[in-house]
Amino acid sequence: MSRPVIVDAGGANIASLQIALERLGRPATLSTDPGEIERGSHVILPGVGAAADAMGRLQRAGLTGVIPRLRQPVLGICLGMQLLYEASEEGGTGCLGVIPGRVRRLRPAAGRPVPHMGWNQLGIRRGHALTEGLGDGGWAYFVHSYCAPPGADTVADCEYDECFTAIACHGNFVGAQFHPERSASLGARFLANFLGLA
Repeated sequence: MSRPVIVDAGGANIASLQIALERLGRPATLSTDPGEIERGSHVILPGVGAAADAMGRLQRAGLTGVIPRLRQPVLGICLGMQLLYEASEEGGTGCLGVIPGRVRRLRPAAGRPVPHMGWNQLGIRRGHALTEGLGDGGWAYFVHSYCAPPGADTVADCEYDECFTAIACHGNFVGAQFHPERSASLGARFLANFLGLA
């Protein structure tokens, strides 16, 4: 049986993500090799930092044409989720174009500084295998300055003075704006649900 593959796009969350998958009995391969990524049972695109830098890393690795063609379940986490959209306001960056829409900057508000850092609640918008067992109002851990507005692909949302997409699904591509590897039991269940997708 092939293993999950984590795209080595850089970022401090990769080690935590590897540990979280090992705890679920599904250790992952870390790779930028297109063939290895294409053979993975599941593919995870993590991300920390700026959209333009992350897209540059994917471009240099020859992955910007590979990732949108993948047919197995693909999960983008945090910036990795944002890269699945068509574009980001962050530097006017063109992204992978898998999920329709444009990522925009969170609006600062009184008592709601940007970046949005810390625990916040998910609002389940519709039933999906990804949200099984999470429960409406479950707590997840966020660290981000940009977000995707709610749309047709939104499975769960979150409120931070404004409503934004917390979990998205478009065909075999899914995204989590929160960090499941840092979201305790909810995050572990979310990752298990993702690994259960065929």
